[in-house]
Amino acid sequence: MKKYLLLITITACFFVTYNSTGQTKKEIGNLVIENIPDIPHELRERLNQYQNTRGAAVSGWSPNGNAMLMFTRFGETSQIHLINMPGGARKQLTFFKEPVDGGYFCPNPVYNGFMFTKDIGGNEFSQLYWFDLSKGKYEMISDGGRTQNSNVLWSDNGTMFIYTSTRRNLKDYDLYLGNMNDIKNVKSILEKEGRWNPLDWSRDGEKVIVTNYISANKSVFYILDLSNGSLEQINPSAKEDISYGNSAWTSDAKGIYYISDEGGEFMTLKYYDVATKKSTNLTKEINWDIYDFIINKERNTIVFSVNENGAYKLYRMELATNEYEAISGLPAGLVYPDKFHPNGTMFSLQINSPKSPSDIYSFDLLTNKLTQWTYSEIGGLDNSKFVMPTLIEYETFDKVNGKTRKIPAFYYKPTNVNDKIPVVIEIHGGPEAQSLPYFSPFRSFLVNELGIAVIEPNVRGSSGFGKSYLKLDNGYNREESVQDIGKLLDWIASQPELDSSKIAVSGASYGGYMVLASLTHFNDRIRCGVDVVGISNFVTFLQNTEDYRKDLRRVEYGDERDPQMKEYLTKISPANNVGKITKPLLIVQGQNDPRVPASESEQMKNKMQEKGNDVWYLLAKDEGHGFRKKENWTFEQLATILFLQKYLLK
Repeated sequence: MKKYLLLITITACFFVTYNSTGQTKKEIGNLVIENIPDIPHELRERLNQYQNTRGAAVSGWSPNGNAMLMFTRFGETSQIHLINMPGGARKQLTFFKEPVDGGYFCPNPVYNGFMFTKDIGGNEFSQLYWFDLSKGKYEMISDGGRTQNSNVLWSDNGTMFIYTSTRRNLKDYDLYLGNMNDIKNVKSILEKEGRWNPLDWSRDGEKVIVTNYISANKSVFYILDLSNGSLEQINPSAKEDISYGNSAWTSDAKGIYYISDEGGEFMTLKYYDVATKKSTNLTKEINWDIYDFIINKERNTIVFSVNENGAYKLYRMELATNEYEAISGLPAGLVYPDKFHPNGTMFSLQINSPKSPSDIYSFDLLTNKLTQWTYSEIGGLDNSKFVMPTLIEYETFDKVNGKTRKIPAFYYKPTNVNDKIPVVIEIHGGPEAQSLPYFSPFRSFLVNELGIAVIEPNVRGSSGFGKSYLKLDNGYNREESVQDIGKLLDWIASQPELDSSKIAVSGASYGGYMVLASLTHFNDRIRCGVDVVGISNFVTFLQNTEDYRKDLRRVEYGDERDPQMKEYLTKISPANNVGKITKPLLIVQGQNDPRVPASESEQMKNKMQEKGNDVWYLLAKDEGHGFRKKENWTFEQLATILFLQKYLLK
């Protein structure tokens, strides 16, 4: 009987129409599907195991250190769980249709709860909630409007909190102060133009380190005095733009530890003396980015992570001497330190690699013991057969210091293919992001089941390789990153095991733009493309992205209000170069996307269809910037595989 009723529900939500160009259009639940054939049953079955993997992410210790808040997915979306021992059962606390973020445990055990955030349908208007564990109830404490509320920072004693909100004008990120005794009655403590975030609260509760984020290349640190609202800039410099990372007070609030790229190519850990206003570089011997650091409550130990060409290594630093050493005994992979245990010597962390999903661990600095807390499922698959990538470098078109510049990339090569291997080039977004060797069951399916090589380049403009490299694609240099893809096509053609006649490009967000741009420049060398929430026209994108993002994106791409820049952006936009594209395209979009509005995909789809091109289109009405609900991303992956089977492999 239950099966019969389920079939009736699905049939009632299924509609098929035909538009003027002969494209089929179906609606199944919240999915709008254009020109995508029915998914074969055998493909669903084949992919099923890969889609039933899950990972775990840690969000912090309870005040007594007996449990951790964590995220994982057992249903449609990722929710908050509590785990109270290594290998213990995960107790689910939130049960929403929408994914949940945050998970900020109040450090004061009297209040016994945590903050979390949630939006609706991927619109990113995240609201802030308080979850009272004593009552098992939650309540919204933000305004509930079309605002963003996030980045909760607790005072040392856990009686006060600060968070960021755009409630004043829906554009600027202001800071609000709340008291746990009257949780909804918050007051504004910083109202300024731009993107502001709280970073660390002094132990005496009087001052807060705040940052004004301007771009990937520039941010500014300040000390906010809560008694009078005054701001004092930390480490002012008139010589250069400085990019800052994390920061933390010393125990006596006389100094600040922080990450910045001041005076060099890479992010380093520094110390700032508040009285003398002088900085000291503590890790100048490390010629890679310091990614992040955590500090214990006593403020006598720091653990920091270093991104060495996509491999993460952890170091410990004793603040009495500022001497540091590598932490041994950790498995290879992406290692992310999370928070110190209340005892000050143990910390939580996540470890992820192409062979294993993200899991939660603790590490004891006294005993050097690593303890695994979660054991995430991998759908019964044999993960020993998952391929580890090879880090390659290929030459591109320009020179640096008299030598031809090389672009780094991760190369996942199938082991069970005898013929020449087809290739998917996967391009990251950002554009300031970085391709990293993380766990991806979908990538593993392409490599292991379909025999496709996957190459993930870090083209110019990627982070992790120095600030000069990060700036190489800004403004009028935008298409030089596209030329890096052209040189990757040359490299593929030079490899005897790869089939240069069977290449697809795929990417999301800015990576989606790179897909479209690659098709306009290298149409004859690419079989097909997969564009996920991609930018198709920089001018309309900058005009229509949410107000809180406009200025940030103009720093990276250029200001479309300037006539000369507008002319350039119009010229290079793929939607204005559809005539150069003859190859099939799959476009995936969330209707509620606040970053790259759905109109970017719609205009690309319409122009491709008007030209008679073969374009598949998938729209989710309940998603935003990428699909986060299992039902939706399951169909997205199935459609992508079917698309690649038809246009890349055949």
